Amino acid sequence: MSFVKDIDQSQFATEVLQRSAEVPVVVDFWAEWCGPCKVLGPTLERLAGAYGGRFELVKVDVDANRELQAQFRVQSIPTVIAFKDGRPVATFVGAKPEAQVKAWIESLLPSRWDLMVDRARDLSLDGDEAGSEALYRDVLAEVPDHPEAATALASLLIARKDTDEALIVLGRLPRTADVERLEAAARLAARSGVDLTALEQRLAADPGDDAARLELGQALAAKGEYEAGLDHLLTVVRDGGPLKERARRAIVDVLGLLGPEHPLTPEYRRRLANELF
Repeated sequence: MSFVKDIDQSQFATEVLQRSAEVPVVVDFWAEWCGPCKVLGPTLERLAGAYGGRFELVKVDVDANRELQAQFRVQSIPTVIAFKDGRPVATFVGAKPEAQVKAWIESLLPSRWDLMVDRARDLSLDGDEAGSEALYRDVLAEVPDHPEAATALASLLIARKDTDEALIVLGRLPRTADVERLEAAARLAARSGVDLTALEQRLAADPGDDAARLELGQALAAKGEYEAGLDHLLTVVRDGGPLKERARRAIVDVLGLLGPEHPLTPEYRRRLANELF
């Protein structure tokens, strides 16, 4: 099987953008008259064969594909651009020694740990949650801040209410929107086992019991009753007592979990801002 293809503009979307969702695609922009291209091209082709499909090489003749040359701002050739998940992720210009090209290619390829994470995902899809979890833990034992392994394991832990461990796992990662969303989910999930009836009875007896109202708001949100939960939390913020900051953080958690596109998010952000400012 050949892992080297010559393509034109009409094939670029399929052979590069779509294909790079499955395997890294390296695009060599070259021309027949270009001396350095004739040095680099065979090196890339040899490595594509040696790696046996771990990446694919696509060659684009700039003389025949001026639109692609302009689209990717190729000013000198050879220019080599690597694509993953439909977007360019790395580039170099000029004929490099084979050792440098190989090191550049290695940086694009999934590590052993990445492959283990892929296997763990497959096991999860097959219903083998225990096997999937074991692989995630094996990865994190060696690379504690591996983002895919950590977020996947945290999701499993949150689903079974092991929220303390989920927060520990997530705490090793850089702060990203995905990490913060999972942390919010973990904090909310920790409240899902609360006795709603008991809290409602406490509030009925004393509507000013902000501790009960805070717990009830969090518990309702954890059960997916977001609007009712947010209303209780907002009331605690409005009361301005010692639990105001905890209620504010709980609202932020709920809105972070819902995400910016949810219709409740802009409404309750505005209402929270009105109470705070």
